[in-house]
Amino acid sequence: MDHATARSPDHGSVLDPMRSTEQLDRSEALRLLGTVPLGRVVFTHQALPAIRPVNHVVEGEDVIVRLDAGVSRASLVAIPGTPGIVLAYEADAIDPDTHLGWSVVVIGYAELVENRNDAERLEALLDLWTNRPTAGVLRIRAELVTGFRLGPEPRPTSTAG
Repeated sequence: MDHATARSPDHGSVLDPMRSTEQLDRSEALRLLGTVPLGRVVFTHQALPAIRPVNHVVEGEDVIVRLDAGVSRASLVAIPGTPGIVLAYEADAIDPDTHLGWSVVVIGYAELVENRNDAERLEALLDLWTNRPTAGVLRIRAELVTGFRLGPEPRPTSTAG
């Protein structure tokens, strides 16, 4: 079966199987990241890669996440006074039917928000998605921000006159 006759899992026609990929600049990537509430934090746990879904808010260029009691703080938080542990944060919004959307990855240093007033203010901005106790609020200081948008492939224009 070729791309022109491809079918979706529900046996409907795929609108356009070809997609273009557009790299996002830093500001657009952070703007899009702020439009969704859920992403994945990627870190090292016991020398192995680990990924956990968490909710987030974007404050300036920082990504703020709530740590629940099920996540090892030692894997995510450095010793106070150090730059923090490097980790990645990824979120996306890609339509499963059209395959259009975007994905953003932020890589940066993570630090536990120590100031009680700041932590309470930021925690109030984060929706509580689980009934697990909160173990703190983590600020990821974005060092590298990358992203892409999947769009429909532009159709060639006809040059026939």
